[in-house]
Amino acid sequence: MKKAATLGELKATGYEYKGIKEELRSNLIRSIETGEDPFDGVVGYHETVIPQLERAILAKHNLSLLGLRGQAKTTIARMMVRLLDEYIPAIDGTELNEDPLQPITKEAKRLIEEKGNDTPIRWIHRSERYTEKLATPDVSVADLIGDLDPIKAANLKLSFSDEGAIHYGLVPHSNRGIFVINELPDLQPRIQVALFNILQEGDIQIRGFKVRLPLDIQFVFTSNPEDYTNRGSIITPLKDRIQSQIITHYPMSIDDSRVITRQEARIEAAQREKIEVRPLLDDLIEELSFVARESDLIDQKSGVSVRLSITAFENVIATAELRALRNKEKHTVVRISDLMGAIPAITGKVELVYEGEQEGALQVAHQIIRQTIRKEFLKHFPNPERLSKRSEGSPYDVIVDWFSDHAIDIDNDASDTEYRKSLSTITPLIAFVEDCMPELEEVDVCLMAEFVLHALAEYSLISKKSYHGRVNFNDMLGSMLS
Repeated sequence: MKKAATLGELKATGYEYKGIKEELRSNLIRSIETGEDPFDGVVGYHETVIPQLERAILAKHNLSLLGLRGQAKTTIARMMVRLLDEYIPAIDGTELNEDPLQPITKEAKRLIEEKGNDTPIRWIHRSERYTEKLATPDVSVADLIGDLDPIKAANLKLSFSDEGAIHYGLVPHSNRGIFVINELPDLQPRIQVALFNILQEGDIQIRGFKVRLPLDIQFVFTSNPEDYTNRGSIITPLKDRIQSQIITHYPMSIDDSRVITRQEARIEAAQREKIEVRPLLDDLIEELSFVARESDLIDQKSGVSVRLSITAFENVIATAELRALRNKEKHTVVRISDLMGAIPAITGKVELVYEGEQEGALQVAHQIIRQTIRKEFLKHFPNPERLSKRSEGSPYDVIVDWFSDHAIDIDNDASDTEYRKSLSTITPLIAFVEDCMPELEEVDVCLMAEFVLHALAEYSLISKKSYHGRVNFNDMLGSMLS
């Protein structure tokens, strides 16, 4: 459509007024028909959350996204902007983005009455039609809806009874746009009451003024179920006026979680060139979140955000980079020992129950890493606990026997050459890995060998002690006796 400059030119183009909910609906229908995906950046929701969201848009509903932290609620709300028309016309000289064919304020109606078809038109890009407000206890009705502005009235020499003395809040300024309130339960109940009329009748009233503004807004609310019992609640009449509530969830598979981590992690180009993350480490990093979500020491009502895996990935990359810098190496591969670099990401992302507090955040983080190694080990190798019950023994016996006469220290900051040299001295270990995985790439042999060592220690077949940046692997019995 040609961008008209006046109301007369706009009418000549055949422009027709369309509400934002109808706009979202028609653009979604067109996206579905053409095979486009406006939510292509959201992973793991296309069989669960996205269909619910599409149904709500087709039904022209205001909606609430309910889910634990780190479940892409705000991301989804921001992506809805893609379903808006690229540009829409508005009356120039008014502050509420009013449609030229549907003016709602006294000022806009006066302007059209005075200038008629010469009324100036401005065009608004869809990126300007999104407003987001974090609900905090200090948010007031004036912030959201508006209030009488004495200074404005004095400057314009208006009486307090004049509509022009009103200062409009965020909601009126979001007219013909998407308005998002994040963490809705944190909004005080008396402020939530102020939203009743907007959601049901679509209008607002300010300070007793005889003015009703039929606003055209798509509301999206986000909330955390934890908030319903801890910090606040959504009052029942407001919940009743929100037509669709959509429940989000965490990634259901390691593959989805990996895609999200790679998509969201902030990794520098220089790091990508220098640091190589093999598939095993990719899976271990993602498994950390899954193990944490099953831990009895972590408050599951609070949730374990996907940000745990994202920041853990960034920390592990940084750990390997630091080692490479110290050893003046241009390239290195992330090791199992580098998972210790993820501890700050774990301790900062989980809420502990009483038993977890007694253990301490650091010990809980170490326990999650150990459980992750145990869990991932069973995806690649036989279960040591089951094999130990067989009369003929297990393939791990030869490795365990080697440690009855030997011990090995692996320096976390050792160069790649020293790292490979240390692991290569355990000949039965290398032979075991190559026998179990004959198609394994050379770069993965030592990595998998280190993985087996850590796993055997977690299954109490050998001893593992960490001290001063080094890990000592030894015979279990000898270690206990000493």
